[in-house]
Amino acid sequence: MQNTVTPTHCPYCALQCGMNLTPEQDGGVAVVERPDFPVNRGALCGKGRTAPAVLSSSVRLTSPLVRNAGVLEPATWDEALGRITEALSRTRTEHGPDACGVFGGGGLTNEKAYTLGKFARIVLGTSQIDYNGRFCMSSAAAGGIKAFGLDRGLPFPMEDIPKTGCVILVGSNLVETMPPALRYLTELKANGGKLIVIDPRRTRTAEQADLHLAPRPGTDLALALGLLHLVVAEGRTDEAYIQERTSGWEEARAAAMAHWPELVERITGVSVPQLRETVRLFCEPESAMVLTARGPEQQSKGTDTVGAWINLCLATGRAGRPLSGYGCLTGQGNGQGGREHGQKADQLPGYRKLDDPAARRHVAEVWGVDPDSLPGPGRSAYELLDALGTDIRALLLMASNPVVSAPRAAHIEERIKSLDFLAVCDVVLSETAALADVVLPVTQWAEETGTMTNLEGRVLLRRRAITPPEGVRSDLEIMHELAARLGVEKGFPTDAEEIFEELRRASAGGPADYSGITYRRLIEENGVFWPCPAEAPEAQQAGADTPAPPAGKPLPGAADDTAQDGEDAALDVGPDDPASEAAEPTATADVHPGTPRLFLDRFATPDGRARFAPVTHRPLAEEPDDEYPVLLTTGRVVSQYQSGAQTRRVDELNAAAPGPFVELHPRLAERLGANEGDPLAVVSRRGRATAPARITTSIRPDTVFMPFHWPGEGRANTLTNPALDPTSRMPEFKACAVRVERAD
Repeated sequence: MQNTVTPTHCPYCALQCGMNLTPEQDGGVAVVERPDFPVNRGALCGKGRTAPAVLSSSVRLTSPLVRNAGVLEPATWDEALGRITEALSRTRTEHGPDACGVFGGGGLTNEKAYTLGKFARIVLGTSQIDYNGRFCMSSAAAGGIKAFGLDRGLPFPMEDIPKTGCVILVGSNLVETMPPALRYLTELKANGGKLIVIDPRRTRTAEQADLHLAPRPGTDLALALGLLHLVVAEGRTDEAYIQERTSGWEEARAAAMAHWPELVERITGVSVPQLRETVRLFCEPESAMVLTARGPEQQSKGTDTVGAWINLCLATGRAGRPLSGYGCLTGQGNGQGGREHGQKADQLPGYRKLDDPAARRHVAEVWGVDPDSLPGPGRSAYELLDALGTDIRALLLMASNPVVSAPRAAHIEERIKSLDFLAVCDVVLSETAALADVVLPVTQWAEETGTMTNLEGRVLLRRRAITPPEGVRSDLEIMHELAARLGVEKGFPTDAEEIFEELRRASAGGPADYSGITYRRLIEENGVFWPCPAEAPEAQQAGADTPAPPAGKPLPGAADDTAQDGEDAALDVGPDDPASEAAEPTATADVHPGTPRLFLDRFATPDGRARFAPVTHRPLAEEPDDEYPVLLTTGRVVSQYQSGAQTRRVDELNAAAPGPFVELHPRLAERLGANEGDPLAVVSRRGRATAPARITTSIRPDTVFMPFHWPGEGRANTLTNPALDPTSRMPEFKACAVRVERAD
């Protein structure tokens, strides 16, 4: 008999909160608390509670659509797939394989992301693939790789946060973007720890802080350098740690010493006493953490900014030690796993580099192709979108809505319209899908099985709870069928577990090694932290073929932290569960336990040392001037998610957050003669957006804020600057010069 309760995970953010789904009489499901999952312990935000609303056929696509005489009309699957096949074949023949582009999403499961990268490189032969996760935490990834040799959002589990002595939270409104994570902050304070929040706005998260710093947007790099200057000047560096576990300190110290406190105060607007208090709170306890989010990362100097915050951790001995370190709060549901397994422009599965000959040989062997047949690195996300209609003539897009989410969005909308052909796979008719030549309706989180990797690096299993509506297919089925029609009949299975088994082989020995993870283990242990090689550390030390993970061993007992009661876990596996016949149980000495905590013995660099970043402050790509005197920053609100394509279809969420707004300080409002609710126009060099005024003292007088969830006149990303970080290729979403005026 099939289980009536299906343990799974929320379809939204990177917490990947655990939830149970129970069937309802109308064929849908209801969300029920799942307290056994350690990340959220049953707590859910409004988005998670209402997620089943988008499963309804009344708000989603249930039939393929094709464009006839300019209008999207229902079609058969055969006709829709035929049109895509013909368009991609014609484009390759007439313009070459790189004229075909592929754009993915940070919400795709690991199996889908892996298959999409394989599809692009084997079936289409194109280098032109990237995904919207490039807009999420690519700067943190680049900074982490430079410093530590490895990128994993958090190098420790969330449960460590309340146990540390101080947390500096930079550019994160955690209370609204990940509400169940609030308990980690309240527990931190209850345990006597200190919370410092750095944000130009006094958000609900900042209200929880012991100290709130409100720097001018785009000055986080100067702020971090000023704090390091004070650490050196006050003799708070950990010289023994620096000598034993790092390299590059002299250059980084010299760069920081050029940023004296009074200069940093002038650049950032943060007073010298606040800078000194921050250093005191951070350095006095035995342990401390720095956690960054999109604020400091979505800048044209985001990689250097992350490097500066990592420098602060290294100089004080706060990385690679228990309850300490630098971490990034990943945003999208599978923002971590999505970039590890091949849908990023420069990467192959296992977080291998596409231009590494050894990596190409390994993956090509798993795929059964010639390494020389694999294309090289392609364009990053914004550069790919900017090339649409010129170098790239046809685009296959999955799980993304760049018409709303891309910077300089009006320009990207025009580039999409200029394509010869656009095919979109999505759950709903998003603003981007509405421009397509073919739209394919796909299954959702509760209708399919697959793995996700949350912000901790914990690999999780989502499980199918209900049957999708007739007329809807999975992304895996679509890629299988398109591959066959384009002449590749093998290598693209539709079963998620079969794909995961191949992913294990492809990732083996890579930085993101999943080879020791199975569906069975994910159920029994409530997730497994990567790196998790196929053999236990003892076997590796004895000379096994699979190399040891590039990170330190867990703390004593850490492997047990992710395990749950065996009897309860066994009840989760029913005869219809895809993992019920999976690999052998894992309670044996020759199985690697996974790695909840990284870098405790050594960093993942060739010499095992962390590298300081010799960085210095530089201005925004676009500073305010007489014509555009105000800074715009953007972000999320609690009741909407990303481009809003799904959450804007949920009545309860729309009632709480019905539309865009312009948040501004009373002094700016007074200069404009604007009152609460008056229509305001925000104008940048790229366009104009209008929305009602929301007047508050919680924002700096020189800054306005707009949420980015809505299309149309209130589309915040019409305004944002696509200036790119030279390393991560992250656009500068978080600060651009604007003027504000009454819209009437």
